[in-house]
Amino acid sequence: MNERVRVTGPPRHTPAGRAASRLGDVHEQTALGDVYLRSLLRAQVGLAVRLLLLLGVSLGVLPLAFHLWPSLSGIELLGIPLPWLLLGVLVHPFLLLLAWRYVRSAERNERVFADLVSDPDPDEDGT
Repeated sequence: MNERVRVTGPPRHTPAGRAASRLGDVHEQTALGDVYLRSLLRAQVGLAVRLLLLLGVSLGVLPLAFHLWPSLSGIELLGIPLPWLLLGVLVHPFLLLLAWRYVRSAERNERVFADLVSDPDPDEDGT
């Protein structure tokens, strides 16, 4: 017969016969857990830096181009001057695309981290 157990909070120890998860290393702040967290942080910061560089270069070049080639400022499309069209209208969809791509990439980094620290399923065999 199964013994009844009163649950008053999260388990305070690992059940006998079961190895501690790698997530436990993260929660317990062991050296291995620190390596896992630093790898996630490095991936997320690298992603943010790459996105900011792309944003800075792509949007920073536009005013520079209009300054270096004033003839671009005289071009009109649909009655709207090109600088207004590029900086006032087309930038917003570009920013939305970058934001969407950033969120997808950050979530992918988090899924990889979660897969890394999750317990391997003991019922699975290697086949």
